[in-house]
Amino acid sequence: MFVDEVTIEVHAGNGGDGCTAFRREKYVPMGGPYGGNGGRGSNIIFQVDEGLHTLLDLRYNKIIKGKKGENGMGKNCNGKNSEDIIIRVPQGTIITDLDSNLIVADLKGKQDSVIVAHGGRGGRGNTAFKTQSNPAPNFSENGEPGEIKYLKVELKMLADVGLVGLPSVGKSTLISKVSKAKPKIAAYHFTTLTPNLGVCKDKLGRSFVMADLPGLIEGASHGEGLGDRFLRHIERTKVIAHVVDMSGIEGRNPYDDYVVIQKELESFSPKLIQKPQIIVANKMDMESAKENLKEFQKKVKLPIYPISAISNQGLEEVLTALADLLEQTKEIPLFEEDQMEDHVLYQFQKEEPYTITREDDGTWVIAGDKLEKLFRMTKFTTQEGINRFTRRLRKMGVDAKLEELGIEEGDIVRILDYEFEYRK
Repeated sequence: MFVDEVTIEVHAGNGGDGCTAFRREKYVPMGGPYGGNGGRGSNIIFQVDEGLHTLLDLRYNKIIKGKKGENGMGKNCNGKNSEDIIIRVPQGTIITDLDSNLIVADLKGKQDSVIVAHGGRGGRGNTAFKTQSNPAPNFSENGEPGEIKYLKVELKMLADVGLVGLPSVGKSTLISKVSKAKPKIAAYHFTTLTPNLGVCKDKLGRSFVMADLPGLIEGASHGEGLGDRFLRHIERTKVIAHVVDMSGIEGRNPYDDYVVIQKELESFSPKLIQKPQIIVANKMDMESAKENLKEFQKKVKLPIYPISAISNQGLEEVLTALADLLEQTKEIPLFEEDQMEDHVLYQFQKEEPYTITREDDGTWVIAGDKLEKLFRMTKFTTQEGINRFTRRLRKMGVDAKLEELGIEEGDIVRILDYEFEYRK
């Protein structure tokens, strides 16, 4: 089964918890803190595998979770980092963050890989908090939560030349004649249900990859037929070979066919219509094909190559023309820089790391990624841990902001799902 688009949820592993421990040995008086740090959680990594040609594995694996890092231990033993989770995908896979609609990565290289969700760092043990003023801290940290991402994973196949055209114009026959590809060929529409790739070589030995895409029909760019699913694969091609049935055997005018496909390409993406293109006039061995070709040439100014794929006529000329055109064509970037996650221009302005709102029942709600991460990493099992958390809030300006907004002693404050009374 060919699958070229899936939506998945990935959870990187949480960091391991730090350890609170003390050295207590007979001949070591005042041994001090002895708790180790937790290990890092699993990263979620996407990596190209040249042997894959579909996203079928991800279709049945909608939620991918990393492993938590090992907790720290006594005797200053640090927890072990968890192994990264590696997801293998085909070459040409594009990963988009659905929350920001930015491209995380375009994995078009043979060795490409990317970390899509980072595992949380391990919490620090109490040894890490030892200071001159507090030589025996009685608190440690929980592990940092791993990142959670909602991703669209999309395959846009890598090919130099894309064959486009209406159903039954001979695209599959053509690719089967000029390469070792074995597409299904039959005398009915939509025989090709998935893209087929074939390696072609011209008489000078220049090789390139050709993609045979399912036939397009009018309205394909808006979901009619199969076109909306497979037009995306043409976006990566450098050159388009538009196959036209010049015989008109199905009662259609070849020029009308040409216009339909051109409109669908432009409607799907204006970049497609800008790609270098040649016309492959197929079925020239049929009656009326020569007369139709003369009329077609009067209206279309693109290079036209008459062929008969079934009888191997004119195929060498087409391969040579495509190889020449590929040598002259530079690859156009698939995405603009501002669409890529690594190129986002951040505004350098001071923003509060939290927000404070008040609900109808009078509860004060404090939210914010930085504050919530601090909350999750705090162990409230010791008074020292609680005191450290309150000091961090005060340093962030939370107390001052609450008082400015009019909080009173005894009011309920909520962070995440936890509620507590406000005390000055």
